[in-house]
Amino acid sequence: MMFPERDSLHSCFPFLGVSPGGERLAKHRLLVRPARSEVSPLCTELTGLTQADVDQGLPFTKACRALAAKHHTGLIPWASWGDYDRNQFTRQCRHTGTQYPFNHRHTNVKAAFTTSYGLRRRPGMPRAPTVAGLPLEGRHHRGDDDAWNIAALVLDLMGREDWPTG
Repeated sequence: MMFPERDSLHSCFPFLGVSPGGERLAKHRLLVRPARSEVSPLCTELTGLTQADVDQGLPFTKACRALAAKHHTGLIPWASWGDYDRNQFTRQCRHTGTQYPFNHRHTNVKAAFTTSYGLRRRPGMPRAPTVAGLPLEGRHHRGDDDAWNIAALVLDLMGREDWPTG
C-alpha cells in the first residue's frame, strides 16, 4: 500500500509502503520541479524544502512515470489523509496530459480513522496520532514525515480491525 502526500506546491511525492506483516518500510521521496510557481518562505518554513531543493527535482510528468516504474503504483491500492491528494493528482494529470500513476483503489485514511474512533469531526493529521496514543514523528507538512505518520495510523486501524478491505 502506498501513502503519497504532497505539499501545497505539489513539489514532493513522498511515499512509503507497509509490509504484509504490518511494518512501515523505508521512506522515499521524489521531488517535483514546479512548472509555474516558486517555493515561498512559508513553504520552506513548513516543509524545510527550498527552491534549490525543488530545482533539482523532475518535471511532473517524468516524476509520475518514475514513481509508477519504480514502485508499481498502478498495481497496488493507496491511501492518503483525506481526498485532497487524490483529487489534486487527478486534476494535475488531466491538466498536463499525464497518465495517472496510481491504482484507482484509494482509501481516505481520515474518514476511516474518524469512524474507527467514533469522532464527530475529522481530525487534522497532526492531531490524529495523539488520539491514537501514538507519537507525531518528524515535521508536520513535510511529505515524507506525514506519510510515515499516516502509515502508523493505518497500522493502528488494522490493529483495531477497522481498516477497510473492500
